[in-house]
Amino acid sequence: RAAMAARAAQLLLLVLMAAAAPGPAQGSQGDREPLYRECLSRCERQNCSGAALRHFRARQPLYMGLTGWTCRDECQYECMWLTVRLYQQGGHRVPQFHGKWPFSRFLFVQEPASALASLLNGLASLVMLLRYRAAVPRAAPTYPTCTAFAWVSLNAWFWSTVFHTRDTALTEKLDYFCASAVILHSVYLCCVRTLGLQRPALISIFRAFLLLFLAGHISYLSLVRFDYGYNLVANAAAGMLTVAWWLRWCLRQGRRLPHVWKCAAAVLLLQALALLELLDFPPLLWVLDAHALWHIGTIPLNVLFY
Repeated sequence: RAAMAARAAQLLLLVLMAAAAPGPAQGSQGDREPLYRECLSRCERQNCSGAALRHFRARQPLYMGLTGWTCRDECQYECMWLTVRLYQQGGHRVPQFHGKWPFSRFLFVQEPASALASLLNGLASLVMLLRYRAAVPRAAPTYPTCTAFAWVSLNAWFWSTVFHTRDTALTEKLDYFCASAVILHSVYLCCVRTLGLQRPALISIFRAFLLLFLAGHISYLSLVRFDYGYNLVANAAAGMLTVAWWLRWCLRQGRRLPHVWKCAAAVLLLQALALLELLDFPPLLWVLDAHALWHIGTIPLNVLFY
């Protein structure tokens, strides 16, 4: 088992390294605007070469350079807001740029609300992991699975914080892939809790299947095509499977285990909050969008679930 786990970890590491290759930028209405393109071209000509580039680097705050903000990034940011202002003056709906709404940057943080919410989710997971380890003996049957789920969740929230702080091809993929790992591990946790304690052979087969599926999922998105639609459908299907599985178990165990209402509430609230992603609106005060609200809402669910 240890050798199989090591080989699986090596495979995932190789695939993640391949994911570092930059993918194609997502085009949106805003960055297709001739005005935006002309502004960007002019800004780069004036600021991003020769003496002008050296001047830009000299006056750029140290924390911006350390977090990878380049002259071209600054031009994109300034031209984005120029385009947004002209859209608003004309009474038009604010467009997206490179697949995202325009956000007001705070220092070097690209999406302040989502980054802060991701960080707080990670802290909530860490606090509940420590409480779990203090309250539950290591000999408990589900102890290894629950603690592993906590660490997988912590890893995902870390990369979510990084991605919302600095959106690059690599940080985007790490955020997406680690989120998929959490969703699949939640399916595994559900299986262990409801079936695996009585059927250890079944859980071993199911664990191998989930690892192979995750490796294939990451391989396809990294090496073939970074398909946002496929990624959404795959994660949503796994999420709905988990919800249906947990709820069926909760209904069957409700009389024998009165605490299962917390499990049912946690999974239902999580799915309800995910519907916020359908509310696609420009950020309030250029900071708070539907995605940030979703992450904010999941913070207390960590406590309820554990």
